[in-house]
Amino acid sequence: MSILVPFKAIRPKADKAEQIVCRPYDVLSASEARDEAKGNDISFYHVIKPEIDFPDGHDEHATEVYIKGAENFKKLQDSGMMVKDSKENFYAYQIKMGDHVQTGLVGCCAIDDYFDNNIKKHELTRPDKEEDRKNHVRYSKMNYEPVFFSYPHVNEVNVIINKAKEKAPLHDIVTADGLTHTLWVIDNSADIAEIERLFQDKVPSIYIADGHHRTAAGALVGKELREQAAGASNDGKRYNYFMAVLFPDNELKIIDYNRVVKDLNGHTEEGFIDLLKQSFDVEEVSGQAKPSKLHEMGMYMSGKWYRLTAKAGTYNDADPIGVLDVTILSESVLNPLLGIKDLRTDNRIEFVGGIRGLGELEKRVNSGEMKVAFAMFPVSMKQLVDISDNDMIMPPKVTWFEPKLRSGLFVHDLAD
Repeated sequence: MSILVPFKAIRPKADKAEQIVCRPYDVLSASEARDEAKGNDISFYHVIKPEIDFPDGHDEHATEVYIKGAENFKKLQDSGMMVKDSKENFYAYQIKMGDHVQTGLVGCCAIDDYFDNNIKKHELTRPDKEEDRKNHVRYSKMNYEPVFFSYPHVNEVNVIINKAKEKAPLHDIVTADGLTHTLWVIDNSADIAEIERLFQDKVPSIYIADGHHRTAAGALVGKELREQAAGASNDGKRYNYFMAVLFPDNELKIIDYNRVVKDLNGHTEEGFIDLLKQSFDVEEVSGQAKPSKLHEMGMYMSGKWYRLTAKAGTYNDADPIGVLDVTILSESVLNPLLGIKDLRTDNRIEFVGGIRGLGELEKRVNSGEMKVAFAMFPVSMKQLVDISDNDMIMPPKVTWFEPKLRSGLFVHDLAD
């Protein structure tokens, strides 16, 4: 069973929502956020990336930065730019990206589900990033940003969501990247109770799609607050929960997460291709070699594209990790040929989200910054679920979910 509860969202004033909402904290640098927020004092970047209010180069993990974020959020509330709903609700959050549409349920998950492994993970967290997100929660007693979860779709939940979408939306925003973000309230008491029951009865597990560090921060700080209140009743206290948007698994879109490498580790191009032929069928192609199926990759080097098809014996389709193309690339190319053994620490490899297109790979190689690029076939939701259910950890930089959530549409008050 899974616990999902309603909450009183703190939301933007309707006519200020477009100015307030912003991209999530982890998809852009401080300098990029500073540029996007320029001239906009109510941008939510001032809350989730408050380092933009300090001089360039200021320590973004300094205490005064977290305090500033909390102060900036309080200003939004005190000025009436963001207001808390009067009762606990669920919300339906729809994102349109071109022809793709996905609608999530906004609510709060139980921190105990995280600790009991009912919320399934597939990535390792970095202690420094985890501590950064924990400090944002500690200094504000807020979940500023939701985590991005998936759940096995339940038809009865979809019926309730679709009923809510027949009403006028609370917010309907087109962002600069052409995405449409629409939010509806689910405030009917019977519908709220039914959603809670359906998650308990029909959703055995919830899966982290994007936001492992925010998930860990929400759960761990919630536990800290619970322990600080030792002896007091914890029933219904908001710190027992953290905010999430949960999308049914049949609506999510995972796109490719590609790799670029700075050098060939001493190999000539001809020698490198000859070595690749031990593990792959290698074919030079005209135009971009975008992979069309599992165990097929594209490679770009010196202005040429190659299609690499993994040979039998280089993968294990019965192993949730061994079946992944990123595993094949690491075990057949990156480690033995290019000497890249730790993807988390080796500075000779970088990762490029597929949202940038294969043209970005060509650009990085043609500039001379990188020597070779590898285009990967996207991981499927089934692969992610298999790995999570087996308590395994994916290699780094495997899943890239699009479209991304927007921050500032709703906030959860842990002190409510």
